[in-house]
Amino acid sequence: MSESPSQRSIVGTIDHLLRGGYTRPEDLAGGRVGIPTGTLLIVCLVMGAFYGAMMGLYGTTTDHSEMVFASAVKVPLLFLLTLFVTLPSLYVFSALARSHLRGADTLRLLLVAVAVNMVVLASFGPVTAFFTFSTNSYLFIKLLNVLFFGIAGIIGLGFLRRALVPVMGKPPIVEKAVVERTPVEMPALDVPYDPALAAEPVVAPQPSPTNLIRTTRPPANDPAKGVFRAWIVIYGIVGAQMGWILRPFIGAPSRDFQWFRARESNFLGDVLNSLRDLVF
Repeated sequence: MSESPSQRSIVGTIDHLLRGGYTRPEDLAGGRVGIPTGTLLIVCLVMGAFYGAMMGLYGTTTDHSEMVFASAVKVPLLFLLTLFVTLPSLYVFSALARSHLRGADTLRLLLVAVAVNMVVLASFGPVTAFFTFSTNSYLFIKLLNVLFFGIAGIIGLGFLRRALVPVMGKPPIVEKAVVERTPVEMPALDVPYDPALAAEPVVAPQPSPTNLIRTTRPPANDPAKGVFRAWIVIYGIVGAQMGWILRPFIGAPSRDFQWFRARESNFLGDVLNSLRDLVF
């Protein structure tokens, strides 16, 4: 008897999650996501808070120690708010593509992707802490965190894309064929003639018919692919803007501590300016 998610430790739950134990194709094809929403939220909060604290460590080097707590709160908030804003659009798109998942299961599947994103991001936490205490460059630390967020986001959305295949669009076509095997005459052997054996030809054993199952992939123009591409663009734009609204996460040495900053510039422009200033 397998353990339920509530009976596992958080480490065991994360390991089972990363190995696809909660997103098996046969469960998803039946419209089921086998992990409670509460468990996913705990994983997201713990992993997000850990990486946020690692980000905020830079503030301890610039007399902004409050950033450790502030970033620990804002990183999981960033992902959960982005999910909240984009969930209705994905649900509508997936319903149009004839998804097998209902509202609650769609939410759980998205939380699975966010949890994977958070776990990957948390795995970069020690690297972030290492560079925090080995360099004084604020621009380098900022761009390093942007890189880690980007890598984690790509992995999380890739996990979601694979999970969406069994639940969206037309299911795979399963074809079953029966292959009849006929007896095969064995070649004559160079042995002394025996009248008792000459009455019948020697034949090979006759195996029973074999059932061959062949699975055909959905057509290349499956609407699920277009739905996911459209949603991933929306998710990326909303996530970037949400991060810009919730900044700062690191704390610029030239500014006083703030929970939130006034609206100015935009995420892409700030990243490009930071990259230019770092290189040149």
